Amino acid sequence: VEAISYLEKTGAGLLLGQAVDENGKLRKSYPSQVQRLNKFNSAKAATYEMIVDLEQVRAAGVLFDENFGAGAEKTYLGDEYIFICDLVSAGIRCDFVPIVLASHPTESSGSGWGTDRDRVARALIFDRAFKGNRTLPFMARVAFGLRKIGKGLTLGPYMRFIFKR
Repeated sequence: VEAISYLEKTGAGLLLGQAVDENGKLRKSYPSQVQRLNKFNSAKAATYEMIVDLEQVRAAGVLFDENFGAGAEKTYLGDEYIFICDLVSAGIRCDFVPIVLASHPTESSGSGWGTDRDRVARALIFDRAFKGNRTLPFMARVAFGLRKIGKGLTLGPYMRFIFKR
């Protein structure tokens, strides 16, 4: 109810909220206040954290890219982030709001960070999110990878990630 009211009140087309694990603990670190989403702060989005104004999304012609996400062989994640990026590019307001929307087990498709498969998929996600731009996907990989150094990512895989090897 709170999420729907927020969409109606603000005119946002997408609300990204929080999720808890099977023990009621927040699944990840979330901002403590409302935040406008953009292509640089929405990469950790999960489908179960999203509520959309379907009318706005349809009017903008934005769809989930079926080449990414569950069921895609090489790029088995990232569909949520790409969806938000496409909405932002279409001029649709997307906001993070610190309210719990869902419960989801701790393990998920995004938990594999550090494997070769995951590294390749994530590199391709940034190419798609910033399609048409040659510099921004590289810069996004550099920044995203730097945040993972020391958290399971070592220098060699980091370099392969940013140069898509």
